[in-house]
Amino acid sequence: MNRFLIHSLFLLALPVIVAWFGLSTLTAVLLVLVALLWRIAITLAGLLFPPEIPALELETIQASHFVEKVRWCMDRLDVDYHEKQVAGILGVVSRGRTVPQLRMRTGKVVSVIGDSPDILRYLWGRYAAELGDEAKFLEPTPERLEWEKRIDHYGVQLQVWVYSHLLGDRKLTLHAWGCSSKRIPHWQRWVVTAIYPVLAMFMRRAFRLTPKHFDKACGNIEKLLAEVEAKLESGGKFLLGGDEPDFVDFSFAAMTGLWLQPKGYGAGMADEVMLSRDQLPADMRENVERWIATYPQTERYVQNLFREHRKNIDRG
Repeated sequence: MNRFLIHSLFLLALPVIVAWFGLSTLTAVLLVLVALLWRIAITLAGLLFPPEIPALELETIQASHFVEKVRWCMDRLDVDYHEKQVAGILGVVSRGRTVPQLRMRTGKVVSVIGDSPDILRYLWGRYAAELGDEAKFLEPTPERLEWEKRIDHYGVQLQVWVYSHLLGDRKLTLHAWGCSSKRIPHWQRWVVTAIYPVLAMFMRRAFRLTPKHFDKACGNIEKLLAEVEAKLESGGKFLLGGDEPDFVDFSFAAMTGLWLQPKGYGAGMADEVMLSRDQLPADMRENVERWIATYPQTERYVQNLFREHRKNIDRG
């Protein structure tokens, strides 16, 4: 990745170099050919001398609820993987890349899957036969998939809720983005801090952070919470019944953990970025306390999932 980064920086600098030194058209063409050959050399070097990366590497940001959904399922499978934490907001604005990202190395080939549903489908396909009943919680039945879509939508609405409250507080947002975490590369923390106004403007536009959209997001959040509360009040231990939780339960708990902040969130990998409730803006704290009071069965259900079914594995 460092090789590609240096090459990309050279490409960005190429027009400036040509203009600065007044180079001829022929020289500019030769420089382009050099850049092309350089790119081919990087690719060939990657095939002939592949980088030594783990067989499974999960690229994350620390407090992401979509990351926690995948992280939880991988810990539940007890597969060996390495977690690489980044300031994910940079990937979004510079390359259109979101987290989580799962890299799988098979021999000299490295494949990448993004989006939490696709990662869970890969995990099911890869480990169902090998692990048998231990992977059964990942089986993508039609009912589970339908609930996953709704829960992921709930997760997006929570992003609107979070950023509507936090973006106005630069210090809290930078903390939540990992700028106080030693797990994040220093240069990424520096860049995010330096260009915060640009990033904040981007997030406001990307999530359409208007009062109208905020109210709509809160309505959608509370609609799903009310439905889950009703299901739990009817006597169900888990969302879709049964004696054991499945990825639907873990997904809902991971999303809800963003505002509930239960003990064990992130299994040790998000501790540096979590905000205590008394650090939250007053209106954000009021939302949290009202949701806990209004949906007590849901709060207990999520707390129980973290307490009894979340492995505390530090992947640092």
